[in-house]
Amino acid sequence: MASENAELRKVGLKVTLPRVKIFNILENAKDHHLSAEDVYKRLLDQGDDVGLATVYRVLTQFETAGLVLRHNFEGGHAVFEMASEDHHDHMVCTQTGQVIEFVDDVIEERQQKIAKEHGYEIVEHSLILYVKPIKS
Repeated sequence: MASENAELRKVGLKVTLPRVKIFNILENAKDHHLSAEDVYKRLLDQGDDVGLATVYRVLTQFETAGLVLRHNFEGGHAVFEMASEDHHDHMVCTQTGQVIEFVDDVIEERQQKIAKEHGYEIVEHSLILYVKPIKS
């Protein structure tokens, strides 16, 4: 609990029980990409009395503070993941909605080279591949 409190304080957020609980859910999620509704359901499953509007508000505060990243994958609904120093890209299955994280140094180098060839430097980027299973 102390590390969550320190993280919240570091970004200028007051430590409240809903913020700590939501932070913990995001930080400990095996599925790194959760919607606000997913977070809300997990809170309910834990017996916590936090409203859906509070979940949305806290996630927006976390995003503004740089604690989480919001992704709007195909289908238009937002999912959130904890922000980290480690860059990764995403594949999204168009049939199941499963999100797969991956890192590929060759792709990263190629993107840098393309930007440089056009006289630019990449300051931020997001790569999302929409995929479907290969039929055997």
